[in-house]
Parts: sequence; structure tokens; C-alpha cells
Amino acid sequence: MIKIVLAEDQQMLRGALGLLLNLEKDMDVVGQASDGEDALSLIHKLNPDVCLLDIEMPLKSGLQVAESLKRDGHPCKVIILTTFARPGYFERAIEADVFGYLLKDGPSEELAEAIRNVMKGKREIAPELVFVQSKQKNPLTDREQEILTCVREGKTVKEISKTLYLSNGTVRNYISEAIAKLETKNRMEAVKVAEEKGWI
Repeated sequence: MIKIVLAEDQQMLRGALGLLLNLEKDMDVVGQASDGEDALSLIHKLNPDVCLLDIEMPLKSGLQVAESLKRDGHPCKVIILTTFARPGYFERAIEADVFGYLLKDGPSEELAEAIRNVMKGKREIAPELVFVQSKQKNPLTDREQEILTCVREGKTVKEISKTLYLSNGTVRNYISEAIAKLETKNRMEAVKVAEEKGWI
């Protein structure tokens, strides 16, 4: 029996997915969570074979949960479910060693089959999501991503330089570089584009 923890913040979708998977003779949904933190504690408590994580959830995203499980060396195999074909999300998912990266709107039989394949050690990635990734690589450095994240939080250049121990001029240079790479007019546009691509 494959033990599954399911994390999805939309109650109706979570309930439907849980019911459909429980209809499979070899699967048992042992826990359900509506946010990432709850998912993480359930996974540690119940030790499922597989966890299905929505990519965007309150408190912790599916990607943050996957990254945390990788850091802890937890054996649970992660399958990310998404409606977002964003290249940055795909990169992070691969770095977090997820076993599956699938679209939410796929048929439930395909999901059940993907879970079985993952249990055999195979990786299951929706072709549409690979296509998006192959078209666009993240041009931003780690530092540029970090600074744009600070800009998104509403921090001023002065506050960013204090937080990251950089001079004001260096912070401005990083922001200018990011704006140029993303072909935007200003820092807020750069944040918007980086967010849409899943790079911050």
C-alpha cells in the first residue's frame, strides 16, 4: 500500500483528489493539509511514501516544503502539482530533487500512474512544463534574486545595503543589472517579471 500525504490549500480540490486516490486499490491518503507548515509536520509524523504538494500554499510553498525535506534527508518522494508553467519554479523543483512535477488539471488516472512510477524510482515531469523551462533560463544571479526579493518587500536601497552588508552603490548596481537583464524600465517592473517567471 502506497501511503500518501496530500497538501492543497483549495478545500474542494483537496477533497476530490483524496477521494479519487483512495479509490485506487494500492493507495491510501493517510493525511491532508491545507498549508505548507501543516504538510511538513504531517510528513514527519506519518512518514508517507509519497507527498503531493500544491506549489502555492499559505505559510510554506510546496517548493519550500520539498527543499526542507531534502535538507532533512527525509525519504518521502515529492510530487509537485501546479497550474503555473513558470521556468523558475521548475528549476527550484529539480534542485529540490522532486520526483514528479505535474499539472493539476491532468486526469486522475495519470496521477495515480505517476505515483506508481515514482515509487519505482522514475521521475514524472509533465512535457508542457519541460517545454517552458527549455525556452527560458533564469538570467539572474543569486545576489540579484536576493536584492529583488528585498525590493518586493518594500525595502529601500539603504535598508537593503544594511541587511546584506553591501554599499548603497553596489545595491544600485545589482538592481540596474537585474533591470537590464529582465528588459524592464524600473525596479518594480523587474520584480513583477521575476515573480511571474518564478525566479523570486
